[in-house]
Amino acid sequence: MVGKDTMTTKRFILVTGASGFLGSRLVKQLVARGERVKGLVRPGANLEVLRGLPVDSFQLAYGDVLVDHTVYRALAGCDRLFHIASNFSIWSPKPEDVMAPAVQGTENVLWAAKRRNIQRIVVTSSSDVLGTSNGPNAIDEAHEFNVEDPETYYLSKVRADTVVKEALAIGLPVVRVLPAAMFGPGDWKPTPNGRLLLEYLRRNPDFRVPVFEGGFNIVDVDDVAMGHVLAMEKGSIGEKYILGGDNLTLEQLFSTLSDMTGLAAPGNELGPVALEMIAAFHELCARWTGEAPPFTRRMMKHRVNKYLWVSSAKAERELGYRHRSFKEALDRAIRWYLRNGYLSEQQARRIWLELRTA
Repeated sequence: MVGKDTMTTKRFILVTGASGFLGSRLVKQLVARGERVKGLVRPGANLEVLRGLPVDSFQLAYGDVLVDHTVYRALAGCDRLFHIASNFSIWSPKPEDVMAPAVQGTENVLWAAKRRNIQRIVVTSSSDVLGTSNGPNAIDEAHEFNVEDPETYYLSKVRADTVVKEALAIGLPVVRVLPAAMFGPGDWKPTPNGRLLLEYLRRNPDFRVPVFEGGFNIVDVDDVAMGHVLAMEKGSIGEKYILGGDNLTLEQLFSTLSDMTGLAAPGNELGPVALEMIAAFHELCARWTGEAPPFTRRMMKHRVNKYLWVSSAKAERELGYRHRSFKEALDRAIRWYLRNGYLSEQQARRIWLELRTA
C-alpha cells in the first residue's frame, strides 16, 4: 500500500542545460520558489555554479540531449520540463557541433517528454529567430525570419523552432520563450555576449571601440529566468513570448559602458566593407588558434545597419513579465566578473565604476 506521504510528494521539474548561464540561474530561482528540480548536465560539466543547492530540492541527472535514452531516464518522476540546452556559439570549425544540439537535441527532448507524458514544457528559443528590422523599430513575435545566409547558431535556432512546431502539431503542451541578448551574473564560460563585454573591459583604456549603425536588445539573465517561470505558470500552449529588455544602439551601449567604467568612449563609425575585413581577420585567427572570433563576416552582413530591436509587450501583458534596465544588467555582469577574477588586477584597477561603491 502506498503511504500518504509518497502520494503527496511533489514531482520534479527537469531543466536541460542546467549548468549553463541561463539554466543555472533558472534552477536557483525554481529551488528558491520551493520546487523540486532535476538538472540535466553532461558528464564532466563544470558544476561550480550549482554548488550549494539543497540536496532535498535539487538533483543532478547526467546525460546528453543528443542521447535520447538519457533524457528519457532523467524525466522519470517529472511532470514539467524546461528545455534550455544548446551550444551558444557564433562560430565553430564544425558547424554540426552547433546544429545538432539545437535540432536533434530538441527533437530527442520533446520525444522523450511525449513518452513520459510531461504535462507542461517550456522551450528556450531566441529572439534571433524573428530576424531583423531595417530601421530602429521593435519587432514582435509575428515577425518572420528574414536573414539570408545566417550564422550556424541562428540557423540552428530557426530549425529547432520548426521541430517545436511539429511537436505542437501532435499535441505536445509546449510554450516557447525568445530571450534577447542576455547579460548578468553567472556567465562563467562566458557566452559570446559576455566575451564581448570582457573584451571591452580588458582593452587599453585609451582604445576607442569602432561602432556601426544598428542596434539590439539587452536583458538581464535573471529577468529571463523569471520569464521562464511565468511562461510555465501562465503561458498559453502553442504561443511564443519575447523576453527582452531595453533596445539600444551600439553607440549607446559603449557610451554607457564608458560612463560606468571610465574606459574609452566609442570610436568612429565603420562601414560594411571595413567591418567585413576586420571580421575576416578575426576568422583567420580563429582557425589558427581555435578560439571563437568576437564576430564573423556573416554576422556583420545581418547586423550592420540592422536592428535586432524587440518588444516584450505580449509577455508583459499575458505573463506579467518585467525587466530591469540594461544599465543594471551590465552593472551586475561587471560586478560578477570583477568578483570572480575574470580581469587581471591591473585591468580591474582601471575601472573606477560606481560599481565599486554601489
